[in-house]
Amino acid sequence: MAGSTFGTLFTVVTFGESHGPAVGCVVDGCPAGLSLDVKAIARELARRRSGGEGPAPSGRKEADEPEILSGVFEGKTLGTPIAIIIRNTDQRPGDYDGLRDLYRPGHADWTWEAKYGLRDHRGGGRSSGRETAARVAAGAVAGVFLASYGISVRGWVSSIAGIKIPSPGQAGFDGGEAEKNPFRIPCGEYVPRVNAALEELRQEGDSAGGEVFCSVTGLPPGLGEPVFDKLDARIAAAMLSIGAARAVAFGAGFAVSAMKGSENNDAPFAAKDPGADHTERSFQAEHGGAAGALPPGVPELSFRTNNSGGVLGGISSGMPLEFTVAFKPTASIRKRQETADRNGAARELVIEGRHDVCIAPRAVPVVQAMASLVIADFILMQRCGR
Repeated sequence: MAGSTFGTLFTVVTFGESHGPAVGCVVDGCPAGLSLDVKAIARELARRRSGGEGPAPSGRKEADEPEILSGVFEGKTLGTPIAIIIRNTDQRPGDYDGLRDLYRPGHADWTWEAKYGLRDHRGGGRSSGRETAARVAAGAVAGVFLASYGISVRGWVSSIAGIKIPSPGQAGFDGGEAEKNPFRIPCGEYVPRVNAALEELRQEGDSAGGEVFCSVTGLPPGLGEPVFDKLDARIAAAMLSIGAARAVAFGAGFAVSAMKGSENNDAPFAAKDPGADHTERSFQAEHGGAAGALPPGVPELSFRTNNSGGVLGGISSGMPLEFTVAFKPTASIRKRQETADRNGAARELVIEGRHDVCIAPRAVPVVQAMASLVIADFILMQRCGR
């Protein structure tokens, strides 16, 4: 199934079904000599798994203990394929027996059969959110590679259940708070309000959507392949490959449609000019050209604003890569819904099993993982092209 392979040089194949024996990945193209501890992978999987306590997480309790099967020796990557397996220890396929002949609203049940003629009805098989555990494991490997370049990928929930959370520069925002609460929101004052909103939805048997903001810092200028393989295009494709993702916006996002050109344009300035305002970021100044110096004759610049989200013409500008991903409400809800069965007859169903009220908090490490994989791939392409 070709759709299970991602990347050009730094590639990943994921495998496994939601209620099968295991899920996992094979990462290829990772350079040799990087320090890779299985604990680093386990930490990222724990972030995806836990989501904290309260009404947000599902009831499925997987240990998510990764096993590295190949590609690492004495704590160092070998430059060969890195195979990682994550065994499913809390699968309950029996929870889905009643759905064998029913098509769940909001799911890929019918479309999957329209393509293949059959499907794994146990939690959606490959179309289940369980598949993202393999992505997170692969993203952890990519993260180790990016760290060697001084590149950092951060994320948090910026909107949940219709509640907008303060963003950087607004009162109450605290990026460090996001990993201290179960909803991964960067504002502790909003936790009780979000908790109450999700608990009300849980009691109603309903669900909520949310938005995840991602920021990549330390990114050098010059990454991206115009015209059809732009950095933002690849990021968007990576994000929309996540099952419940429905929209991606970079920088100022949809607000640019109401801006004037004079408001939206990010003005460059000479980063080394002693008279310039150096409050803006400059990759070369702050990270010493970790991913390669600028070509001869190209001046070192930074930008006074970042409405573009760190990408101009599909190529990184050296400013933080910033984007937001919108996730739809969890499709599996306990409310009675209308549907159709395999014979085309009208039916009603109530979906049982263990499902998140809102997946956005657990989607944060998935978004970070996919961003890391894209950027790792572009760095290798840049190294080959220079």
